[in-house]
Amino acid sequence: MSDILVHTEAGVMTLTFNRLDKKNSITRAMYVDLADALEKAAGDSAVRAVLIQGDATIFSAGNDIGDFLNAPPSTSDSPAFRFLHGIAAFPKPLVAAVCGPAVGIGTTMLFHCDLVYAGDNAAFSMPFVNLGLCPEAASSLLVPQMFGYHRAAEALLLGEPFMAEAALEVGLVNRILPPTEANSIAQAQARKLAAKPLSALMEIKRLMKKGQQASVVERMGEEGETFGRLLREPAAKEAFTAFMEKRKPDFSKV
Repeated sequence: MSDILVHTEAGVMTLTFNRLDKKNSITRAMYVDLADALEKAAGDSAVRAVLIQGDATIFSAGNDIGDFLNAPPSTSDSPAFRFLHGIAAFPKPLVAAVCGPAVGIGTTMLFHCDLVYAGDNAAFSMPFVNLGLCPEAASSLLVPQMFGYHRAAEALLLGEPFMAEAALEVGLVNRILPPTEANSIAQAQARKLAAKPLSALMEIKRLMKKGQQASVVERMGEEGETFGRLLREPAAKEAFTAFMEKRKPDFSKV
């Protein structure tokens, strides 16, 4: 069975992370499936909204570290960056249901969704600094805009998790729900969107995002270059070596 389940019904394409035994960590193949699905949804008139969801216990642990180290994203057309550009430019409504941990890209992708529904067990984190890396998905731009600078600095410079209530307070999520209800409520909201005139939905979204779209693309490019450079530097090498050796990294000499 695929690690990304794709199901379309009542105008809603639902993309489900289906790698629970690996905490829904995302591989290159999964990024390809996600990017392909978004590209198909954008051009399919029968798809009027897209929902991204995980399990009631976990959304995604972020990148699969082993897969990532075997083939790190190195160019703008790498599967991970292709997915990020696809989700940032997606012209139709995007809804997410997030329960349990949402790590790294599991959180940053949400800044490009239009509606986000969180289980009360949701734990968001952007721990790029702990891997010697910088954020992606234009989150170095979007997080300060949404959170305010000091809360963004706390989230990105410390890389510590923040819970659903904090995410609601800063506007990252629309509503907090019992984990067993989050996916179904998000699906219901996506179907409400799908029942509305698509042309109006797309124009409203385009107008709301118009002022920042060019900045998002530019920041994604800059983050991608910086990410690639940092990945080759000693801090990242120590972080990933420590992860694979199951020990605490020592950054005192890097």
